[in-house]
Amino acid sequence: MRAITVVPGDPASAELSELPDPEPGPRDLLVEPLLLGVCGTDREIVAGLHGEPPPGDERLVLGHELLARVLAAPAESAVQEGDLVAGIVRRPDPEPCVCCASGEWDMCRNGRYTERGIKGRHGYGAELVTLETEFAVPLAPELGELGVLMEPASILAKAWEQIDRIAGRACGGHHRALVTGAGPIGLLAALMGAQRGLEVYVLDRAEAGLKRELVSGLGAAYHTGSVEELCTWAEPDIIVECTGVAQLVIDAMQHNAPGAIVCLTGVAANRNLTFDVGALNNEVVLENDVVFGSVNANRRHFEQARDALANADHEWLRRLITRRVPLDSWQDALEKGADDIKTVVELPAAASSGRGG
Repeated sequence: MRAITVVPGDPASAELSELPDPEPGPRDLLVEPLLLGVCGTDREIVAGLHGEPPPGDERLVLGHELLARVLAAPAESAVQEGDLVAGIVRRPDPEPCVCCASGEWDMCRNGRYTERGIKGRHGYGAELVTLETEFAVPLAPELGELGVLMEPASILAKAWEQIDRIAGRACGGHHRALVTGAGPIGLLAALMGAQRGLEVYVLDRAEAGLKRELVSGLGAAYHTGSVEELCTWAEPDIIVECTGVAQLVIDAMQHNAPGAIVCLTGVAANRNLTFDVGALNNEVVLENDVVFGSVNANRRHFEQARDALANADHEWLRRLITRRVPLDSWQDALEKGADDIKTVVELPAAASSGRGG
């Protein structure tokens, strides 16, 4: 079978490799990937910035945003041949911390977790994949190809779960949400804010085009100015920062309504900023703000993501997938075009079955 592989740390090593077909264990599903989402993490691994192969292997099979069809399943499995599934990414560490032991492996405290296609485990970017039954999330046939959005949606499902919990403290009363960034993560964050009945604002640099149209399609407001300017009159009491741009991270923490909740979902690339830490501290303390980071997801969040996608306008969701790349040309998916939102790699099984079921 063919698989997308790389030697972590070596940008010149990424290739489409020939590998033996996988042998499923007694509790494993054998699945054929249909669509594979591509994100910044994949680009960073190919660029040699991080990534870790399984013990004893030099190469890592890439891919962690999976939509697949089940080819074979254990008799006792909840999913059967022909079912569509998404694959959970993280696995708890072998000597579990308190969080991993309780099923909250997305909150792992000792760092010994593994992740499919990222850290210590092969990913889903192959023509055949084995998937542990307990880490497979079944999807309704009606969701079809939109199931490829499950993994990024699970990240936002977790973020919103935490926001909802924090908003329940004291007097609560959070009604206006600002999302910074209108990429796939930002748009899914805005979707889930709109589904909660919040007044949603989305800030991005694109002056016109599909991003603006998609935000309007949610009944949200689109803006291209600064965080400070927007917060002056909108006074958002929830901010979901989805860019990882260091200045926007600071702005999100500094310019918001009293008692605000700020969720950081991006990893800042430029860390060299000069700002008044004391003033920022005073803003957070004196206004009882909450600032927290959120990454990864466990099974509960994948199930919440499934519900959010099922309840969304499917035509709106389809517009998020702006580019499809065949497996033979998978490296083209790493190049991010100006109008791209979500790029997916289309596996041969999808092409032969009508684009992802």
